[in-house]
Amino acid sequence: MNKKEVQLILKQLGIIPNKMLGQNFLTDKNVVKKIIKFSEVSQNDIILEIGPGLGILTGELADLSKKIYGIEIDNRLCSYLKDKLSIYDNIEIIHGDVLDIELPNHNKVISNIPYTITGPLIDKIFFNINSPKGILLLEKSIANRIFLSGNYKDYSRISIGVNAFMKPVLRSDISRQSFYPIPKIELSLIKIVPRDDIHPFLSEKDSINFFLKFVAGIMPYKNKNIVNGIGYFLKNLNANHHTREKILEILYKNNFENKKVFSFNIEELIEISKLFYY
Repeated sequence: MNKKEVQLILKQLGIIPNKMLGQNFLTDKNVVKKIIKFSEVSQNDIILEIGPGLGILTGELADLSKKIYGIEIDNRLCSYLKDKLSIYDNIEIIHGDVLDIELPNHNKVISNIPYTITGPLIDKIFFNINSPKGILLLEKSIANRIFLSGNYKDYSRISIGVNAFMKPVLRSDISRQSFYPIPKIELSLIKIVPRDDIHPFLSEKDSINFFLKFVAGIMPYKNKNIVNGIGYFLKNLNANHHTREKILEILYKNNFENKKVFSFNIEELIEISKLFYY
């Protein structure tokens, strides 16, 4: 499906690509092949495809897998996909917002992630025990954070969250010219797989939620010492019973120095969050 074909179909459907919905339609067959290669689909795979769009990937994935669930927010595209893909008995198109609906069971996620919901979508799907594998087209700057470039400026909440639960294994930069309309941002295709050594603290929903809040609370202060970051986090939680001196005492007692937040690795931050869990 080239650019002209995409434009024609969209015109027939009365669709003007919506930037807020991340409607940038893939037109490059070579990128399709690369996504399929990254995906390593087997006949046992149940795939969640988020935003199948015009279905350029969906049919090819259906030929290789057990089941495809396509989550599409645009009802016009849903109708188009259900008609186009009706020859397949292992494809189910679901109309809805992926952030709001209950997701069907799956073991792989393939998505050209709408850029406006990248963070919330990653939170919902991957920050869990028994997460699926992910093959994701996303903003290059976010890929830099996920793959831990070593630059402290790229060290962020999403860096820590993803790497606490997932292992980034493959990455390839993708030309913006592969889409219609052409997005303004640079893109990367990445593959992440579940870690087999997730920290025991991240085995329950409550402790996972606390850890994610902890990271979100301290990372805005990543250039400050950890005692300050924790202090701000606790203050925002209205947990003012921990004074600066008490925080320092807890850290030193557990062999943690009061150094810059960005200088702590992910395992250390999990351990530190555990010290303040209540």
